[in-house]
Amino acid sequence: MKKILLSFFIGIMLIACSQKTVSVREIWTKEQANEWYQQWGWLRGCDFIPSTAINQLEMWQADTFDPVTIDRELGWAEDIGMNCMRVYLHHLVWETDQEGFKKRLNEYLTIADKHHISTIFVFLDDCWNPTYQAGKQPEPQPGVHNSGWARDPGDLYYKGDTAVILPVLENYVKDILTTFKDDKRIVLWDLYNEPGGSGGYRYGERSLPLLQKIFTWGRTVNPSQPLSAGVWDMSLTNLNKFQLENSDVITYHTYEGLDSHRQLIDTLKQYGRPMICTEYMARTQNSTFQDIMPMLKKENIGAINWGLVAGKTNTIFAWDTPLPDVAEPSLWFHDIFRGDGTPYSIEEVECIRSLTK
Repeated sequence: MKKILLSFFIGIMLIACSQKTVSVREIWTKEQANEWYQQWGWLRGCDFIPSTAINQLEMWQADTFDPVTIDRELGWAEDIGMNCMRVYLHHLVWETDQEGFKKRLNEYLTIADKHHISTIFVFLDDCWNPTYQAGKQPEPQPGVHNSGWARDPGDLYYKGDTAVILPVLENYVKDILTTFKDDKRIVLWDLYNEPGGSGGYRYGERSLPLLQKIFTWGRTVNPSQPLSAGVWDMSLTNLNKFQLENSDVITYHTYEGLDSHRQLIDTLKQYGRPMICTEYMARTQNSTFQDIMPMLKKENIGAINWGLVAGKTNTIFAWDTPLPDVAEPSLWFHDIFRGDGTPYSIEEVECIRSLTK
């Protein structure tokens, strides 16, 4: 009888364990989000990749990680009053070198912190090249904007075996979040850059299930930093709805001019949450520092422009106007500094300094 009772109770415990659900936290309240935002003051900075890297893989792989250049270029950012960088990661670096990748992330954060710069890390990305590989990365295509940038996970998920890649992505996201969940040098986790994709082939609403999954993974870890995914294309109705209803803090992208940008801000204010513009500033689109940055400061909206130093990403060239026979366009699209630290425009740098000092 004792053996029967013991077996019975063990069976009950096993059933209970099998039915145990993983705790997934709720979205932050508006009060939590606004209280969190007060500690940071006005965030301003750039989407950052060192000038010596063509993409996220070249930035983070052991053979090409370049702390000397990172230190030098973040020093230039500090000098003009920038205090926050948005930095892209890639799961393939973690998959091939988990501990080394996390060590390099910590080294980057240490360098940035030395320059009084906090960090927004980005996980997934639907932009630019759908395939990629570890190891040596391609050389830039002359005059072509972001010719080597890598999506994550790209076609590995959308045209591959999701049963294989999903556990990898989940373990990657949870490992990074768990490792840095209480790191005071990190402002926010940007879970998914431009879900749906831009340029060329678009995934569109097919990105919604993966977007939903990464929010669940993030809330399961429950880091002390907020979770967000920025809206960027108002035609992606279902994606936008999910992003805005599930982000602790509202983030968004727009490269439009002042009036259109202001209209977008007015639309997003209804959510009552802090806002960070995580991509803006495209000179040929009339999105300039002189027009946009003062407005963002007045509204206490974080101002993160694309690009710090011109380099292998070729983002001084516009998205849709490749100039393979031109060494430098007369009007830069993105970026602030040349590779030697001199500014593209003295007037722009003076404008930035006047707002940040």
